[in-house]
Amino acid sequence: MSQAIVGDRRGERPTLVDRALSALCWTASVSWLVPWTGTLTALQSTLGAERVDVLSRAFCRGLVAATGSRWKKHVDPAVDPNEPYVFAQNHINHFDFVSMYPATPHFKQGVELETHFKYPVYGVFMRTRGTIPVPADRSGRLEAVREGMRRVRDKGQSVLAFPEGTRTLDGRVGPFRKGIFVAARDLGMKVVPTAVTGMYDVMRKGSLIIRPGRTVRVYCEAPVDFAGVSDEELPDRIEAVRSAIVRRVEEDVVRQHGERA
Repeated sequence: MSQAIVGDRRGERPTLVDRALSALCWTASVSWLVPWTGTLTALQSTLGAERVDVLSRAFCRGLVAATGSRWKKHVDPAVDPNEPYVFAQNHINHFDFVSMYPATPHFKQGVELETHFKYPVYGVFMRTRGTIPVPADRSGRLEAVREGMRRVRDKGQSVLAFPEGTRTLDGRVGPFRKGIFVAARDLGMKVVPTAVTGMYDVMRKGSLIIRPGRTVRVYCEAPVDFAGVSDEELPDRIEAVRSAIVRRVEEDVVRQHGERA
């Protein structure tokens, strides 16, 4: 089946070998995920998430390794390890947070829909970690997210957000929603364009097949300052963040396929 977009995996049919390897990866992933999530939840609720961050990083690295993936990071020297940022990352699959988290030494809080806090096990894990909840009611969403980000920033922590709002279907970067950037502007924070490549080939939205043997790369580009940006300037500043991410994703397409969409 021909693909309209280079690298789009939606038309691929997994072979028996693909299914067998995926089953092994899922077994390894769940075997790693379950005990670590329980342990971290208990430690976060008693000691605080910041004090067990070294274990969170080990958990993240181990979960990516369980998918049979190699992991590499590329962090721009302009990213200050002591400054709180908003890390704006492209949204690919359920491994997004763990694939990016260990790339920098910052303690990062995620941003999740409030309804996700009702999930068994996972919801408790997020609450003990301090994840920023996003209300279902859109009318109060920006204010709630901004206040959550303010709380995180005032503690010297960073925010990890996915401005597309949904996972990619074709491996490319979709349009950005502006809410997280408005909040960053209002709080005087810088945004780090964060591109994760290779993870779409590991697992895509709409499929449970995990394909081992890939290289996952995390790119943290030079921060983009949103402090003092006017409403008129905001779209161009958001596009600067998105363009930096798109460039890395397209480079990965060329690396793999030798051509550009």
